[in-house]
Amino acid sequence: MDWYYYIALAAILSQLFFLFHAYRNYHYALAKYRRNRSWYRPRTVLLVPCKGRDLAFQRNITSFFNQDYENYLLWFVVADESDLAYAQLCELKNKLSTGSKAQDVQVFVAGKSQSCSQKIHNLLYCYEKVSDDVEVLAFADSDVCVRSDWLSHIVYPLRQSKNGASSGYRWFIPKKNNSASLALSAVNAKIAQLLGNSLFNQAWGGSMAIRVDVFRRVGLDRIWPKAVSDDLSLSRAVKKAGMNVAFVPACLVASYESATWGKLFEFGRRQFLITRISAPATWWFGLCSSLYSVLGLWCGAGLAVYAAKIGDENTALFAAVPVVFFASQLARAILRQKMADKLLKYERQVTSKACPERSRGEQRAMRAACAADILLFWVWSLLLLSLIISSAFGRVICWRGIRYKLLGPTETIVLGSNKNSL
Repeated sequence: MDWYYYIALAAILSQLFFLFHAYRNYHYALAKYRRNRSWYRPRTVLLVPCKGRDLAFQRNITSFFNQDYENYLLWFVVADESDLAYAQLCELKNKLSTGSKAQDVQVFVAGKSQSCSQKIHNLLYCYEKVSDDVEVLAFADSDVCVRSDWLSHIVYPLRQSKNGASSGYRWFIPKKNNSASLALSAVNAKIAQLLGNSLFNQAWGGSMAIRVDVFRRVGLDRIWPKAVSDDLSLSRAVKKAGMNVAFVPACLVASYESATWGKLFEFGRRQFLITRISAPATWWFGLCSSLYSVLGLWCGAGLAVYAAKIGDENTALFAAVPVVFFASQLARAILRQKMADKLLKYERQVTSKACPERSRGEQRAMRAACAADILLFWVWSLLLLSLIISSAFGRVICWRGIRYKLLGPTETIVLGSNKNSL
């Protein structure tokens, strides 16, 4: 047989493998997210760095006060008191503290960062105040809304010594059903689907936890002061120490966002550029797998048409390649949307009781995002590839109004503020 016969066969088998992997992650997520995690209650401090007021800010912050967890401290931190979030955090603290199970609620002011990202600087400021009786550090972003048992789930895998850290992930729900917001949701969903019972998991800083003794053992108190990425540097340090990053399906969190195309490209390039500098192997895997997905579908279709035109005897095999690529990618889109529907159902039920009208709007937004992902998955593959390629050049990013130059995983130069940043 000719060499191209084996290439076509390998391409088909690889797509079937990727589909199997996606189904395994789907099954893992559905098997884990509903379990009760009420018996493991180490003393935990939940750190929430804030800058500005995100969409649904009050709702998100309120969800951290409503954790069904008896043994936790809730600490918010901003860079300075002039931050728009500071006054509202103080107001919510006074309003919600008495009804919360949090044993201590604080709003800290960390000051400006000089050698690392402002987010890491804020987290380290809080870390220095952690007392010896605290066993776990949990982290959440102010732009996510978490379920009431989120903290119970995020700390649960840390009972096992093989798990150096635990993490959820975000799921973007469009605040507006414009094309850029739908695209943001779909591209992010493709990445979320990669997480499961795998050695290749990466932590995500908006929903993660680590034991204090592990944090010190892997040297994060020495790595973070010169890093820009809290989660990728944490993942790298934990894996280097021979431990896993456990994905926690119940900690998939809703993030309500409205994007423009300019904001989408800025966000996407920044995320992948940070990955290229902080975790190059992960970036190369993303580039190669995305390129393979696009080429397999479109070049495969072109070769199949050419083979049919010249009457090649292996035309049926060539035609099977784009068909399998298309069917596999379609099936994966359906699986990830079914997963999100299940995992975020609890959060939607809470919203429905509190505000039926808003709940209906969010359900419509999720249905629109679901339809966009399933019907246009082939478009989002092209968009994802373009975002990864755009991150291959340069080392300067702008994050939350501050410009950084990334020299290496633990080498960062703070260039200053950019008031015009999105």
